[in-house]
Amino acid sequence: MGIQAPAEVKYRIIFEAIRQDDNLLSISLLCRTAGVSRSGFYAWMEAAPKRQEDEDRDLADFALIKAAYEFRGYKKGARSIYMRLLHQVPPVVMNLKKIRRLMKKYGLFCPFRRENPYRRMAQMMKTSHVAPNVVNRCFKPSVPRHVLLTDITYLFYRGGVCYLSTILDACTHEELAYQVSVSLQVDFVLETVDMLCEKYGAELDNETIVHSDQGCHYTSNAFISKLKDAEFVQSMSRRGNCWDNAPQESFFGHMKDEIVGILAELHTFEEVRATVDDWMDYYNNDRYQWELEKLSPVEYKQYLDTGCYPLTRGISKNPYSRGSAPAPGV
Repeated sequence: MGIQAPAEVKYRIIFEAIRQDDNLLSISLLCRTAGVSRSGFYAWMEAAPKRQEDEDRDLADFALIKAAYEFRGYKKGARSIYMRLLHQVPPVVMNLKKIRRLMKKYGLFCPFRRENPYRRMAQMMKTSHVAPNVVNRCFKPSVPRHVLLTDITYLFYRGGVCYLSTILDACTHEELAYQVSVSLQVDFVLETVDMLCEKYGAELDNETIVHSDQGCHYTSNAFISKLKDAEFVQSMSRRGNCWDNAPQESFFGHMKDEIVGILAELHTFEEVRATVDDWMDYYNNDRYQWELEKLSPVEYKQYLDTGCYPLTRGISKNPYSRGSAPAPGV
């Protein structure tokens, strides 16, 4: 009756046994005891150089994976690592299955989304104004700057809590404008719109849609007037339906997953704002997204504008593509 273990383990035990100076047992006896064939053991011995070669190659590839995983200090999953490797100079093309295998082999774990532990705030006082749901979950507009999503979230840090207001382009996933505030007063939401108009006013028109939930900030007279002055179209989710603003909610979730550990160590509002500034820059320029043809939001916007794809190999989800992405909008 053989030992209950994988053949690889048995071969190693036999190999270690015969290396002992005081060993008196023959290879044949050890193989019979372990329940493996002698020829299998010799084949395993002969393959030792190849196993070492494979191990060295795995270590070299894992070094690339780990560097991509730690790029700019934000941990990444297998697909983000894959896209980061494509953006290196020269680009590195590595199979997703291989990346996952080596991460598992060497104990490298990616962050994962956790359920939000906080309940929604109690119903706030708001005006009777509720805009129609113009977007109606059509989050894939064909052109940039047409559908803009906005919302507010809480940022908890060691020194207390602050608030973040953002405006996201539904087409390119770019974070166009944001404000961090120590107060929930409506002013910082209005400042977010002002920043949007200052930076991208030339790209916006009277068909630009600004979509939000029915929170008190967005039903306030001040916010309604701000959008009217800018000639934007106002759109709102249905009451209590987070799926009507899903990309924006998802953005907040991913952001918190990646900086929650950093925020937990910060003591001042200024440190939080600096951390948010750094992550926003990372998100727009270096956080590649699978559904954006493996580009960052800024790269994807440039690709849509110019039709010039920045990567050269292993980049397109189009099964008929041979080393280049499909034309924008295809």
